[in-house]
Amino acid sequence: MIERSHFALLLACSAVFLLAARDSTPVDPGVQTVQRGTGAALPSVLANDNPGILAFFSDGQNRFQTVESVSRNPAGNNGLGPRFNSNSCSSCHAQPAPGGSGAAINPQAAFTSEGVTPDDTTPSFITSAGPTREARFPFFLNSNGTANLNAPNGGVEDLFTVSGRSDAGACKLSQPNFAAAQAANDIIFRIPTPLFGVGLIENLDDSTLLNKQVVNEGNNFGISGAFNRSGNDGTITRFGWKAQNKSLHMFAGEAYNVEMGISNLIFPQDRPLPEEDQQGHGLPANCLNLSGGGYPEDTNNPSLSGAAILDDVSAFADYMRTLAPPPTGGVLLNGSAVSPQSIANGKSLFSSIGCATCHNTTTGTTQPSSITGSLSKAPVHAFSDIEIHHMGAGLADNVSQGNAGGDQFRTAPLWGLGQRIFLLHDGRTTDLIGAIQAHQSDGSEANTVIDNFNSLSDAQIQNLLNFLRSL
Repeated sequence: MIERSHFALLLACSAVFLLAARDSTPVDPGVQTVQRGTGAALPSVLANDNPGILAFFSDGQNRFQTVESVSRNPAGNNGLGPRFNSNSCSSCHAQPAPGGSGAAINPQAAFTSEGVTPDDTTPSFITSAGPTREARFPFFLNSNGTANLNAPNGGVEDLFTVSGRSDAGACKLSQPNFAAAQAANDIIFRIPTPLFGVGLIENLDDSTLLNKQVVNEGNNFGISGAFNRSGNDGTITRFGWKAQNKSLHMFAGEAYNVEMGISNLIFPQDRPLPEEDQQGHGLPANCLNLSGGGYPEDTNNPSLSGAAILDDVSAFADYMRTLAPPPTGGVLLNGSAVSPQSIANGKSLFSSIGCATCHNTTTGTTQPSSITGSLSKAPVHAFSDIEIHHMGAGLADNVSQGNAGGDQFRTAPLWGLGQRIFLLHDGRTTDLIGAIQAHQSDGSEANTVIDNFNSLSDAQIQNLLNFLRSL
């Protein structure tokens, strides 16, 4: 029989052991404090090295944050809708500063109550504390509500309409049948990609990426990526979750048209839903030319001068192109600063277990730039190879874009990861460990790497997580 004093000692020792075990369990340090310089212009732009370039950055930044309205007016200039996902660029790209990713409070959740979209209902997958999202149906729906696996869709199904707004006239539209798509398991989501440093990625020559690909292929992890390519000139495309866009102009023009419904010099028509366009008759006549100014709604402004002469899409592209890369920083774990040695150890493990085979620490060095000095011959520490990889059944969305198939995604650049809230292409998790584990499934190129990750000690995993949150 154990004496009472010995029993108490045993309980105390057990408590200490359990506490130590709990404290050693790896945890994601979580979103870090905003680093100084996040969302700023490139240093050479701040120095206005190409006279006028700083004015172009500032003008683009202002337009990026403009709230759009349907008809042309000083409060919002270019013709929101007739369908849209949000009403400004910065409402999606807000965390931790304009140009980032989705914010902690999703503005889409308040659109119906705030009168942005008075006749609509908020889709069930849009919540205040959830990610800012767009939705796609991988397949068109049959009349009985099932997915037609012989009819690929994959286009964006805009969440909201302008119906019921005072500036929308007689335009009446219905939202997509999200409930039917969810019941048929025929809906996928995308979240905004951060834009910091994207001008450097745009200024990487194809030869730099191809030479890096040769180096990456010499691995023992079963990883072999490919590049998505332009259907126009055959060169490497690099922006978007599937690297489907060639340039920042294309990226901005597509987003203006698809996410806000604003026709522009690159995408000059109003955009119907995929089922209205590919399997129907387009938009009704009373939902066309709602801004009253003709097409495209976003044009250049020849009567003005300086940065104001640009169309919005060009201004957005200049702004994104001249955004500085996200700065790295220290890490707080449970309120205490993580040691530099822990971060250094994590960086070493990141390479040794194979993460850096896709998430290349340095993507390459840029070409000379005629735009501004900071874009010229600069190293690009994006932690991406810009290639698309098979990520397996667990992450597959069954949407093809360009050469990228249903389970292929661009290696997401990890710079700025320390300040992101929602992770993976659909924002399904806020936890780094969950995001890492999601890389492993049937058919994923990352399976061996995740096996290596799972074989690490708890202390090593914590070091790796600390490193990732320092980016």
